[in-house]
Amino acid sequence: MDGAGALEDTFRWPADSDAAADMDLIAERVRALLRNDPAPLRGVGLAVPAVCGTDGTVLTWPGRPSWVGLDLTAAVGRVFPDTPSVFADDGDLAALAEAREAGVANLLYLGVGTGIGGGLVVGGRSWPGPARGSCEVGHLLIDRDGPRCDCGRRGCVQAVASGPATLRRAAELRGRETDFPALVEAFAAREPWARAAVDETAAALARAAVGICELAHPEVVRVGGGFAAGLPALVDSVAERVRELARPGVPPVEVRPAALGGRSSLRGAVLLAEETFGTAHRAGAAAVVEHPRPRG
Repeated sequence: MDGAGALEDTFRWPADSDAAADMDLIAERVRALLRNDPAPLRGVGLAVPAVCGTDGTVLTWPGRPSWVGLDLTAAVGRVFPDTPSVFADDGDLAALAEAREAGVANLLYLGVGTGIGGGLVVGGRSWPGPARGSCEVGHLLIDRDGPRCDCGRRGCVQAVASGPATLRRAAELRGRETDFPALVEAFAAREPWARAAVDETAAALARAAVGICELAHPEVVRVGGGFAAGLPALVDSVAERVRELARPGVPPVEVRPAALGGRSSLRGAVLLAEETFGTAHRAGAAAVVEHPRPRG
């Protein structure tokens, strides 16, 4: 039970489980939560880091390949048989929640974790909107000769700036395998290899942010995700690079850490359920958040 009276649980799926087992675990944990507060749910919102079709079919999800082809709406319906559900991209929902928290109508969110998530809020609403897909910040092309991305292209932001990409670069610069705690420690100690690895990540994120800002003009940029949360100096580096890239006469956008931390997507899922099914009803939410896994 958190300070706002919400029931909350956090857990990890086994790395080798399939979609059916994953959904069974969700059902088990939800049932355990509801034993503490048996009032019926009126709506369920889900934040998912997968690409889904408008019919609810999972099209791609590198982190959970067994989910590809899953009818997400039907699968969630089996977990919550008497409750309507709605889902959206985790980055889009994180952006929506961060915008509400900041009290602004226009915001860009960058989520740095296993991949690069992100979302854009324009005029108080997620852009481009559920009927037109999600805001795939991680697949903006910033270097046509860059490393290959999970999507098959070269030079995506995700291929340069995600947690695993940063750790791979750090290992190359260091000359041996490294993991996230070692990177954080070395960065704080100003080790050249760690600084160089993180600087390239910050530069890639800044290039993406500035490009989007030239089109959408958000009032603020928020940077979140597990990797960014574990390395707070990354946000400062992104802000510095954004200032360096500002055009004359155009004030640089303010870059800040995500105000909601690791709960941005979860809070966004609650907002989605409340707005879809009515704010007077009790809403539940689930957020699947991918974190960079240590190497070495």
